[in-house]
Amino acid sequence: MLKNPTVHSTVFQLPELEVNIEEDVLLVDKPIRCTSFDIVGKVRGIVQRKANRRVKVGHAGTLDPLATGLLIICIGKKTKQIDQIQQQTKEYTGTFRMGATTPSFDLEHPVDAMMPYEHITREMAEAVAHSMTGPLEQAPPLFSAVRCNGHRAYILARKGQEAQLETKSITIYEFELTRFELPEIDFRIRCSKGTYIRSVARDFGAALQSGAHLTALRRTRIGDYRVEEAIKPIILSSGERPDNKKETE
Repeated sequence: MLKNPTVHSTVFQLPELEVNIEEDVLLVDKPIRCTSFDIVGKVRGIVQRKANRRVKVGHAGTLDPLATGLLIICIGKKTKQIDQIQQQTKEYTGTFRMGATTPSFDLEHPVDAMMPYEHITREMAEAVAHSMTGPLEQAPPLFSAVRCNGHRAYILARKGQEAQLETKSITIYEFELTRFELPEIDFRIRCSKGTYIRSVARDFGAALQSGAHLTALRRTRIGDYRVEEAIKPIILSSGERPDNKKETE
């Protein structure tokens, strides 16, 4: 199967790791344009070469390929804590591009619709952010790993098939707008497990009688784990931004 260059174009290696192959938690600052499983595969290879045997390695909460930031890797006996870590509150920062939508609600797919955004004021945007704070029912993106009729939703989406995904109960604890320079709005969100920030972008744009998609997303915190404490992969080469860059600036 050919790899999607938007997803897999970053070539990287990990720095020298000092890990306990029996049980350890490793924090990694995931780069853009690679998957969470790309990181897990690199760590697993290093750990198993050191151990000269199979070692359980897994992540405690995936990040989309175009997102960056904190990825928690559990090794050996610590994989038993993955569910516990996943339940913790998460924090993200990023950028909404107003007045344009994409099928995936981010830059993985080209812009499919444009709409006015000039009517949006900071006061209006702040009011919508406030209204989206608290317990919510959220519909996941069709381009996601959520199962629908026994299939991953993104597989149906890539085939052009429509699917009705059930809403999920989530909580947004904080929704702060940190920069307002239309057509871009920067944000910081603290939320519960299962929150799709891409869906927040969709709902935020719709509530402002416009549209929106993510042009940047970074996970900065999971519980007490912070991205500042994470190791940074060594980037050997990185691909260009997706083709719709010119349409979203």
